[in-house]
Amino acid sequence: MAMQKVLIVFAHQSAGSFNAAAKDVTVEVLTAQGCKVEVSDLYAMKFKPSATADDVTGEVKDAEHFRYGEETMLAWKEGRLSADLVEEQRKIFDAHVVIFQFPMYWFTVPAIMKGWIDRVLTMGFAFTSEQRYSQGVFKEKKAMLSFTTGSQESMFSSNGINGDMNVTLWPLQNGILHYCGFQVLAPQIFWAPHHVSSEARSTMLEMWRTRLQGLLGETPLSFTPSDSFDCERGFLLKEDVEEMHKSADVGLTVGIHLGKRIPLNSQTKAGV
Repeated sequence: MAMQKVLIVFAHQSAGSFNAAAKDVTVEVLTAQGCKVEVSDLYAMKFKPSATADDVTGEVKDAEHFRYGEETMLAWKEGRLSADLVEEQRKIFDAHVVIFQFPMYWFTVPAIMKGWIDRVLTMGFAFTSEQRYSQGVFKEKKAMLSFTTGSQESMFSSNGINGDMNVTLWPLQNGILHYCGFQVLAPQIFWAPHHVSSEARSTMLEMWRTRLQGLLGETPLSFTPSDSFDCERGFLLKEDVEEMHKSADVGLTVGIHLGKRIPLNSQTKAGV
């Protein structure tokens, strides 16, 4: 297998954190496998999270009514994006796999990582109206979320107080990663490491180390293909596809459930 290039987008303030330890294990194991691993340490980089006109060099097209998506797409085409965005886009372009390592804040990624997503995954570079989802720009690349929670696993169950983790992950995995075309690997979830013993934390890291041995060969999560939707009907499911699933007990995915039961673990485990 040709050398794989891996980008880790890392968001934690402390080098002594569990997230930092997980990131270090990832670098160690994948490097030992012959991968070239690059890390974007967002806090150490003092990465600017806010998407503003400063992300475009030179004059903008419409200063009076600044439209970030349109302006950055034009700037990307003309080579006028700010230097920090150009560098992060270079890292993604080179990578075969992108791993996001972070502590879950308010059921999503930290603000600095959301800012990275907002600013780096610009229109044109990461997606277009024609190139998205299964036909996306990054359909030859893989991506995954690796994160810690503050709550124990039971709290993120279908009858837990936080709700089903599969539902929580849908906007991140479908609405960001899959939207840009990435093949999405099942997430690595470290359940409430702050609330367990040091021995339990060590066990978590060893389990991650074991998974990393075969990570690059894992089967991605399943999403409904783009060609299942009819653009003439407002991108609704094609009538024949919907008819095919009419008698099914469960929906296609967490978001495209057809009013049926949500498929179990479809956002947390591959092959379900």
